[in-house]
Order: sequence, then C-alpha cells, then structure tokens
Amino acid sequence: MGLALVCLTGTAQMPPTPANAIAAAGPPPSTGGIFPLSQVHRGLTGTAWTVFSGTRPEPMGVEFLGVLHNARGPHEDLILARLTGARPDYTGVVEGMSGSPVYIGNRLVGALSYRIGQFTKEPIAGITPIEQMLPVSKMSSTPVRMAISGAPEAKRGADEEVDSAAMTFQPMETPLVMTGFEPAAVAFWQKQMAGTGLSQVAAGGVGGASQASAEPSPAAEATVEPGSSISAMLVRGDLEVSATCTVTYLDARHLLACGHPIFQLGQVSLPMTTSEVVATLASPLNAFKIINTGATVGAFTEDRDSAIGGLLGAEAHMIPVHVTVHDAAGERHVNVEILDEPSLTPQAMEVVVYDALLQNNDEGSESSYHLTGSIDLEGYKPAPLNLWTSGGGAIPATMEMALRAGEQFLQIYSNNTRTGTIRDINLNVDAIPRNVSVQLESARLISSDLVHAGDTVVVEATVRPWQQPARNVRIPITIPERLETGNVRLLVSDAGTLDRTLNQPKMPNAAPSLAAVLAQDQHLHREDCVYVSLLIPEVQAGMDGQTLTELPVSVANAFEPVRDSRQIIMNGESADIVGQAPAGGVLTGYQILNLHIEPGSGLQ
Repeated sequence: MGLALVCLTGTAQMPPTPANAIAAAGPPPSTGGIFPLSQVHRGLTGTAWTVFSGTRPEPMGVEFLGVLHNARGPHEDLILARLTGARPDYTGVVEGMSGSPVYIGNRLVGALSYRIGQFTKEPIAGITPIEQMLPVSKMSSTPVRMAISGAPEAKRGADEEVDSAAMTFQPMETPLVMTGFEPAAVAFWQKQMAGTGLSQVAAGGVGGASQASAEPSPAAEATVEPGSSISAMLVRGDLEVSATCTVTYLDARHLLACGHPIFQLGQVSLPMTTSEVVATLASPLNAFKIINTGATVGAFTEDRDSAIGGLLGAEAHMIPVHVTVHDAAGERHVNVEILDEPSLTPQAMEVVVYDALLQNNDEGSESSYHLTGSIDLEGYKPAPLNLWTSGGGAIPATMEMALRAGEQFLQIYSNNTRTGTIRDINLNVDAIPRNVSVQLESARLISSDLVHAGDTVVVEATVRPWQQPARNVRIPITIPERLETGNVRLLVSDAGTLDRTLNQPKMPNAAPSLAAVLAQDQHLHREDCVYVSLLIPEVQAGMDGQTLTELPVSVANAFEPVRDSRQIIMNGESADIVGQAPAGGVLTGYQILNLHIEPGSGLQ
C-alpha cells in the first residue's frame, strides 16, 4: 500500500483513545433517517465519526452552536459546532476529516466540512447539512431516498442565530497526494496549477492502488461505512495522485463524501478506493492524516458544491499512459492511468512525462531528449509524436519535453470536434547525455546562382553543433523542369521554419477541426534535419491540415468562393521541398538564397 502525507507539517502524534471506549461506542448509525436542518439549534449535542488510525471510524463529541445562513452561498447554510473529546482537543480540525458524518442520536445531521481560519484554540468546525448533500446522489441513475424524521420545524430564537460576517470559513483541505513523484515533479505540478486551488499537494511513498486490481473489490466494498476514509484517484499505477476525505452517507450502491467539492468539476469519472490512516498528526497550523490508499471499490461520478458522490462497484474510465525511457543504464517503464477530465488531463499527462524523465541518473543541465510515440484516438489513425528538446536552454530539457508533449496532446484532446475517446498514449524517450542543439550558420550554392530548369546543383550548409567545430553539409537538388525564366528563392532551414512556411497561420477565430490537426501532425518534419525548399511563385493552399502546392490558377480561383467556410489559406508562393540531409542534432536557423532561372534546358 502507498504511504502518502496529506501535509508536511507537524510531528507530534496524539494520545491514543482507550480501546474500551472505542469498542463501547459501536459502529456509526446508518438507519435512523436524518435530523432536519430546521430543528438544529444551539445546545444540541451529537456525535461525529472519523478515522484517526487504521480503518475503523471513531466517535467524538459535537456541541452545536447554531446555523450560519447562506454561509456557503444563497440558500446554502452551514451548521457551526464545537468538537469535543481527547482526540479533537489534541488535533483540532484535521485535513482528511471532511465528510465525517455527524449524528444527533441515530439521525444524520450532515458532514464535517469547513474550518475557521488557522491557529484557532478551539476545534470549531462547519457542518454541511445532509439535506443539501442528498441532491448530489439524485443526479445518478437511481435516486437516493432517506426519510426525514423528527418534530415539526422549531422556531429559532435570536440567541440561536450565528453571525458569520466576522468569520472566515474555508473547506477542510483535501490536498492532492502525489505518491512516487520526484520533488521537482511535485513543484512542476504546483506551478502548473497555481491559482486553481489544486496546487496544495504532498509527496509520499510508493503507490498503493497500483498494487491492487483496477476492478472493484467486493470484499473491500463491504468494509466501507459512514466515517470510513475514502480516496479519489486522478492518476493510478506506477505513480499515484489522489485526494482523500471521509464517507458521510451510504444507501445501497450510492455514496456521499466530503461535504464540499474536491475540484468542483460537476460530472466526473474517478476511481474510488479505500484508504488507511497510518497516523493523525497534530499541528497548530494544520493537522493532517498520513494515508495509505487501498483497494478499488467503485467510482466517483459527481463533484458538486455540497458533496462528492459515487457508486460502489462502478468502474471509472481512465486513459492509459505508457512511457519507456532509454538511457545508458538500460530501459525503464512507467505505466499509469490518468483521469479523463478536460481541465486536468493535460496537466496530469505532463507531470507523468516530466517525472519519468527525471528518474534518470544521466539527467543533467546538458542532457537532451528525443521522444517518439503516438496518441491512439478512437475513430482515427494514431497521431504520431516526434519531438526533440536540447539541454542548455532557458528551461530544463525534461520540463520542455513534458510541456511540448502536453501541448501536442492538448490540441487533440481539447479539440471541439472530437467525439471519440483517447484509447491510450504510448511514448518512447531516448535520453542523450549531451547538448544536441545545432545552429545553421550559413548556406550557399557550390556553383553559380545562374541555373537552368532541370539542372542539378549542390547547396552547402554550414552547421555548428553545440561547442563543437562547424562542419559543412552538402545537399544536391534538382531544379524542376517546369520552371520558367525568372527569379526564385531557395529556403535552407530547420523543420520549424519549414512547417510554418507550409502551414500558414489560420484565422484566429476559427479553430481547426480534429481531422485538420491530425493531418497536420502527420506531416510535421523531423527536427534533426536540414531542409532545402524552392519558394516558387505558384499558388499554395492550406486546407484541412494539408498543404497543396503548385496549384494551377484555375484551381486557385475555384477555392476563392469557399475560402472562409472551409478555412482555406491561400498564399502566392509555394514551398517545394527539393532536398534534405541529417543535421546531427536539433537544428535551428534558416537562410534565403536567390536563384535566377535562365532560358534553355540546362546541363544535367
């Protein structure tokens, strides 16, 4: 099982609760109905259940202080209460406690979910009323029904109203737990998630859910009860990202937890696992639980304002990601599954790639990487990836590779015309322990710049590898026989310059279709070559991700009426690739040469 810290502050463990007190308390009640919010008032007492150690929920006392009206938003109330007993007196309000069910007698009032500020001297908590959590369960296919029992609504006196104007409430933290990640990868995630509320993370030990089957375990499912610790998985496998809170309510297969959102994503599909609390540690700033994730028991399907909801026995949809890294030590594999959620999946893919590259003893400031692979998309041919990053740049090559791979994935994953699912992502990375950048210094024709159609001439490019002597690369090219007398330009360039020449910028308000993005990816050029292209005064058109060169005037005229509707980009100059050669590394730079085509057939 994976060991993960929900926070990294504090050191002292709390004193144990006597075993006979826990045994006498019995399990949390689950069949007594709910206690109406309308009857909650100052002076009532109850019991809350949460896991402080192991997997068994333990009780703690609750003194109700009143109701904060509209504290969570219009018509969204919050019950204010003080926790009592040796456990909460020592730890205060604890991260991972959110969702802990609160009862009056055997009737459910709601879930511990909010805390007041920091450095508070008393364990004061906010409770989300169960009546405002139940609609989350009703969003699933089978509605949840639970009878409201009790006397008619009691009228609150003036002394029972609580003023929330001077209080600062925030949900009990449910930080993401990143297990198996390098510290630099954790920092990378925090930077990518800055300002989103998802940057609070903690590093831990080896992943636990990866050791269990992805299919729900009936045996583990039977152990889930109100007050149990429960985890939602964003990444599972050799690496793990999870968020942990507490089960509030169970009815058949339906489960409610947290009492507040984790990400506020609405509908989700996240694996649900059991979790074990290794220890609960106290801290004046932020008490927290140390968590082991456990067996899969279902899937979370809702992430709403008042709770997260899920179904026991259900299976979540995840995207498999396989990364193989080749370095001097041999071959390493990272196999994970990541969540399928537009606002988080690209970042999850990037941090997995980044971490896989960091786990390399040869990694250094001069290290470079070559990534190949594919994104398998339902209904299309796999989209290829062929990316290079060179060491010695403004940002580490590992991070640049993760960002570039994520950017190409994002263009496919977030395309508004995509209807099929991402089947899997397969990546192979070669780690190169040196800087592989190459600069194009100059280019020239070996012979005169006066040529004839049909001539074969030689272009010589001078390239300089990083901190190495310059060398010359010779590329023979043939001048097309169809060219008429006049001037033409010759582009000697890297792959990026050539691709931008062939794929002219589209209209900013017209996003390309998925088919166009995939077609363009298929035609991207290798970054470790030097290319020679003739810039011929003939019409070039870009349409549906493909470049059509050397168009007759009649065809160009036919495209004109439908340019806007088909997003056709017309250019009066065609780029015709007439030669290429290996550059010996990642080439940057370009040079323009001028040629004059003279009359006559020329000499071969």
